[in-house]
Amino acid sequence: MPRTDVTQMPFSRVYPLLVAKAGKKGRTRGEVDEVTSWLTGYTAEELAQFECSDITYGAFFQNAPHPNPNRTLITGKVCGVKVEEIDDPLMRDIRCLDKLVDELAKGKPMECILRK
Repeated sequence: MPRTDVTQMPFSRVYPLLVAKAGKKGRTRGEVDEVTSWLTGYTAEELAQFECSDITYGAFFQNAPHPNPNRTLITGKVCGVKVEEIDDPLMRDIRCLDKLVDELAKGKPMECILRK
């Protein structure tokens, strides 16, 4: 069976998986929303609306209102790939969110996660 391109998957399918991943480690949806808002510039209300829409995960990132310039400070591996070495800007932003949620799930303090 062919793999589905994550950029074409519905946001409403992917985002709850990130929330569940963090939730298994005692983190909240509010915290996932906070790191997502920091990365993209969307509000928590907009994130909730996207979960009820048909926007793709790729379009969610491509249309981000205020991508955080400090996202370039996010480093480390996601699925065995170094985030900072990903050439495609869209895929790098997608993997940056994965990395932020990983850091949440590992119990890192929010100040460190948000590169403050």
